[in-house]
Amino acid sequence: MLSRVANSIYWMSRYLERAENIARFIDVNLHLKLDLNMGDVEQWDPLIKVTGDAEVFKAHYAEANQNNVLEFLTFKPDYPSSIYSCLRSARENAKTIREVISSEMWEQVNHFYFLLQQPGAQEDSINRPHEFYTQIKRAHQMFIGLWEGTMSHGEAWHFMSLGRMLERADETSRILDVKYFILLPTIVYVGSPYENIQWSALLKSTSALEMYRKKYQSITPKSVAEFLIFDPDFPRAVRHCLAQADYSLHRITGTHLGTHLGETERHLGKLRSQLDFSNIEEVSKKGLHQYLDDLQGSLNEIAQTIHQTFFALKGFPAQQSHGSSQ
Repeated sequence: MLSRVANSIYWMSRYLERAENIARFIDVNLHLKLDLNMGDVEQWDPLIKVTGDAEVFKAHYAEANQNNVLEFLTFKPDYPSSIYSCLRSARENAKTIREVISSEMWEQVNHFYFLLQQPGAQEDSINRPHEFYTQIKRAHQMFIGLWEGTMSHGEAWHFMSLGRMLERADETSRILDVKYFILLPTIVYVGSPYENIQWSALLKSTSALEMYRKKYQSITPKSVAEFLIFDPDFPRAVRHCLAQADYSLHRITGTHLGTHLGETERHLGKLRSQLDFSNIEEVSKKGLHQYLDDLQGSLNEIAQTIHQTFFALKGFPAQQSHGSSQ
């Protein structure tokens, strides 16, 4: 496969996944706002902190209130990680590989993109935020269904899977980090019913609440973190995502699982092993935020080696990653 094609497939998948995950990011706060009596800036500033782009935000907005944060994360055309920018970049990549993806996938990418182009979209994000961001999540879920059902599971499919799983692992860790930043200024909530509300909202934002309850009897911070980081079967758990990414990487390179010929396989295999043989007790000793920060750094290192291994040899520049992890 041409590196140009592989590059476009990989980044189309990452950008679409990122767009949905930003909507999930926002959904955490929208659920919390209904249940917790917090100030507007206190409620929304953590989302900007976790992106690592606080300076970019401050250059355009006076304060991190709901309207400003929603505009920045959703519609800002010159912010590379806004939902609008992600969908625009995904569509541009999809346009160059129409011969590789199915016509149904191309149509859904267009539908996804034009969700934010329709008249009144920005007003809907303010006046009907739950419905608006649910639309975004469902548009991507429809794309995933079409991808699974209409595309041959060959090399191109595995490049899409590799990008999607790495992006999802990163975003799950960031959603957990949002909870960390929200809890810090309200330490009085620790151990109270408010804390259960917060963790329930987080589980809902990752579509994890029902699967979590099948495994755990009660909601505790420790068990929620354990589930979203270490569960081997839940589709948005970091460990599961990395296992799927590792499988697709080995299908692309043709090497056997558990072996490596290059830096990408070595880095991903090393991180997988750390998760396979670690546990929540080690996370607790290190501190959740520090653990997640290190995890995000490792994921960005893997993304860089993927670029160098598969894309850079042909002279294609690296595309945008989260600013906080570069």
